[in-house]
Amino acid sequence: MSRAAVLVVDDERDLAESTAYFLERAGFAAECATSAADALAAMQRQPFAVVVTDVRMPKMSGAELLVAIKQRDPDVEVLLMTGHPDLQAAVAAIKQGAFDYLAKPFGEKELVERVTKAAAHRQVRDRNEGLRERLRSGKAGLQLVHASPAFGAALDMLERAARTDASVLLLGESGTGKELLAHRLHDASARADKPFVPVDCAAIPAELFEGELFGHKKGAFTGATADKLGLFQVADGGTLFLDELGELPPAFQGKLLRAIQERAVRPVGGREQVVVDVRIVAATNRNLQKEVDEGRFRADLFYRLDVVRIAVPPLRDRPEDVEVLARHFVGKFGAKVGVTGLSAATLAALRAFHWPGNVRQLRNAIERACALGQRGELQLADLPPELREQPAGVAVDDGESIGGTFQEMKARHVAALESAYLEALLKKHKGNVTHCSEEAGMTRSAFQKLMQKHGIRSSGFRDG
Repeated sequence: MSRAAVLVVDDERDLAESTAYFLERAGFAAECATSAADALAAMQRQPFAVVVTDVRMPKMSGAELLVAIKQRDPDVEVLLMTGHPDLQAAVAAIKQGAFDYLAKPFGEKELVERVTKAAAHRQVRDRNEGLRERLRSGKAGLQLVHASPAFGAALDMLERAARTDASVLLLGESGTGKELLAHRLHDASARADKPFVPVDCAAIPAELFEGELFGHKKGAFTGATADKLGLFQVADGGTLFLDELGELPPAFQGKLLRAIQERAVRPVGGREQVVVDVRIVAATNRNLQKEVDEGRFRADLFYRLDVVRIAVPPLRDRPEDVEVLARHFVGKFGAKVGVTGLSAATLAALRAFHWPGNVRQLRNAIERACALGQRGELQLADLPPELREQPAGVAVDDGESIGGTFQEMKARHVAALESAYLEALLKKHKGNVTHCSEEAGMTRSAFQKLMQKHGIRSSGFRDG
């Protein structure tokens, strides 16, 4: 992982160099500038995640430099170094976009903590930009594309929940857009100008959960060569999104409950608690009530998170959304390659499909079709095989389903058979890939490759 780049600006060279030295020692890539003009020139040569600048400087003050930086790159986090007489001006500058201020004199520990938090906020901001792009649609800005009353009802509840700080639990199959909804909730809330921090609970090893969420102190364990902020601290003032909540290790559930109740975390290896202000939004494709009943999930944590419950309907239960989403994705992926729309046969195939992978599968199918298809309207032949010739007697009356060579027709039928067989096994074994591969007489890796070929995810077949 590359080191975060930090620029230190102070007309006193000794102070600038010593500040940069402390930051280098903490693992940052730090550079110095002794004037605002030098700082702006340095920013033209290379990007910086964080700028730490003195307030009182000749010709251009730190506050004026802040405005210039934000005009060039609004995502750069700026910390102001100030003496006590300038404290009021520094607070005013924070309202203009500064991340924080450091009151002189400050120690190395305080400096590193503030810069670490600023760099973490920048990293989260960059990661969230992709989500914001996926949420943008048309003149209304941040919208989620839909036409169905079922999804509209979920959005209406989301908007009402955004007015409060209540915990929200999003329930729905994989691929229905729960993370986008969580981001929408954040952007519609009073916390919109603070970080939105997503956590994939399925991707973190059980033994690392506490360090990832609560942080750790230097020397807490082998390899802890520096203090690390936990994701609770990174999300301070904003929203912490716990995705795949059902994968949360049982041993960590009690610690998470305590952190939520006390609004404080204790980093691994630390003695003092750190107060945090976060809103918790969680999502799962599991039946958490069943998990509670069977002793795999703490009831008190479930009730703490299940304040506002929003069920996200699968795509097969909102057929009105298939066409509007497909046209939206054509507009997104087809513009650069000359794809302008959908043929009647293509649209009929999309409407007839049952979409086990939900919106994610539809998005991937349209992106693939745009990449491989011809200019103009997408044709049925441009779609993935499992959509062109559908299982369970679903027919697409377009005159093309029996067209082409024998090998092409055979490939379509084999793909339909494979897709139907995979889905039947996954439904039977409730998404357990190991049991499915054993019954199929295949290795687990071969079974997973076949699933990937057809865009099928096991999580869509689990309970809940």
